[in-house]
Amino acid sequence: MKNVLYALTLSILLFACKQKEEPFATYQPRVITANERFNEFYEGKDSVFRIFSFNQHEGNSAEVKEKLYVKFRDTIVRIQINKTDSSSATDKFAFAQFINTQKTALLVQIDDNSELPAPFYIIALKNNKPEVVSLYRPSTGKMDLRYTTGLNKIGRGGYLINNDFFVKNVNAQVYLIKRQNPEERIQGEFVLNSPDKSTFVFLTPKSFYQVHYPSDEVLNESLSKSVSQSDIADWIKNNFDWKKNKKGIAFLRYADSDRIVDIKEFQ
Repeated sequence: MKNVLYALTLSILLFACKQKEEPFATYQPRVITANERFNEFYEGKDSVFRIFSFNQHEGNSAEVKEKLYVKFRDTIVRIQINKTDSSSATDKFAFAQFINTQKTALLVQIDDNSELPAPFYIIALKNNKPEVVSLYRPSTGKMDLRYTTGLNKIGRGGYLINNDFFVKNVNAQVYLIKRQNPEERIQGEFVLNSPDKSTFVFLTPKSFYQVHYPSDEVLNESLSKSVSQSDIADWIKNNFDWKKNKKGIAFLRYADSDRIVDIKEFQ
């Protein structure tokens, strides 16, 4: 056992020394704009970015966790979280994943031990060099602590980030999810994606708030009663249907043949 701990400690020390010897570049993130795509073509045979992993102890405990770092060619990528504080730069990530087939764009999450989900960024090739883009939108929601849930994988399609962004796989496109209230992220839990994979349904205290993310069209379907997350699947199956409006957009609608429908909902 002592030999294993010694070897593990030695490998961590060697990694730390190696990192100090290797060149690095620090990038200050810019703010993302609506519906950006980070699918730049690269002609080289090998990927211009590479993801590496190493093991590190968590604080003073014996627990060891995998950490990740990213290289652009032979240079380690560091992200300066606070633009006014150079000491906030880090190259350690808890999550790193390519989001396009060209492997010229990655979704990363900072390795952070605080209670809130750590920040997310896009690292992408632009004009033959890296740029870093922040996936953050200010919010004043009273229930932000509950609904800031970090990364939610939506099937094979991509990743929902903090109810605010959808990062699409294959072509590295990032959509800003339209909020119910512009000042706060969606105060609800993601529960369902439409059959055509383009309408997200969020369970809020009084409604199903639905966003067709490619068009920003929304529908707020009021609920006749409160429902828990654990009961939601059967309740939707028994009480709701997917119905398309005149634009061909599918929304989840209450399955009641006697329901009075406002014609404006389908215009």
